[in-house]
Amino acid sequence: MTFRRALLTGWFSFADGEATAGDVLALRRAEQVVRQASQPYDVAWSPAFRPGELSLETVRPQRYDLLVFVCGPLHGPQVAALHEQFAHCRRIAVGVSVIDPHSPAVRGFDQVIARDGPSLTARPDLSAATRPPQEPPPVVATVLTAGQHEYGDQRRHDETVRRVTAWLGAHDCARLPLETRLDTRDWRLCATPEQLDALLRRADVVVTNRLHGLVLGLRSGVPVVAVDPVAGGAKVSAQARALGWPAVIPAERLDGETLQHWWDWVRGEGRGRAAAYAAGAPPDPLAQELRTALAR
Repeated sequence: MTFRRALLTGWFSFADGEATAGDVLALRRAEQVVRQASQPYDVAWSPAFRPGELSLETVRPQRYDLLVFVCGPLHGPQVAALHEQFAHCRRIAVGVSVIDPHSPAVRGFDQVIARDGPSLTARPDLSAATRPPQEPPPVVATVLTAGQHEYGDQRRHDETVRRVTAWLGAHDCARLPLETRLDTRDWRLCATPEQLDALLRRADVVVTNRLHGLVLGLRSGVPVVAVDPVAGGAKVSAQARALGWPAVIPAERLDGETLQHWWDWVRGEGRGRAAAYAAGAPPDPLAQELRTALAR
């Protein structure tokens, strides 16, 4: 049976709901099935997740005669309210967890295709049938600081962090916030440099406004886009010169065009340069001068 038009909903549709990766992948699998059935449909998104898209607040319920609720727990007043808003529709829930089969949220559906619930045999989630992309987005390790108050009026740290993160947020990449500070008491932080190395080596790019973000990224063979957060240049620029690394942006020249230029460079030529740096003999002039000083 083909309906006039279907509306696909889920927890990703509610204004104060959440769009998890699993929810969205389950939705994609449901969309595949709906398309294969030649069923016209729309998706209702939370305006907090996808502003400007069709939402439960802007939708015209009379356009639809089928409502499909995809993934997540089938409970609560938000789900139950769908039965009132779309009372004229046939309503199907798929890939859901049934906690209380007698709740209004569950009983309002004409058909519930559950993944688990009391007295039900558990079945694989819809997302399990989807496959990761052959070429996933790049992993970008961010090593950023808004501190370093010793630079006084020359500090541009807050501004550089704001501009870099806003720029990255608009790009298709997996962002991995890292902290160079080690802590043996906080499980969220690395306790040893080797643990930080393990994370950096899994990244495709490092974006940083810290000296050690630049040094440790190149040490791991990962190309780095470095931003000097101090007006006039300071230790980040100095270190880039010492290492012969060109992808460093002064705070005064930090804009989208410059970021894009160096992003394209590190995703191309920069990868080979970083790999060669990590494979070569590490520069060690300071240690040599220390040996000389100790020998006096």
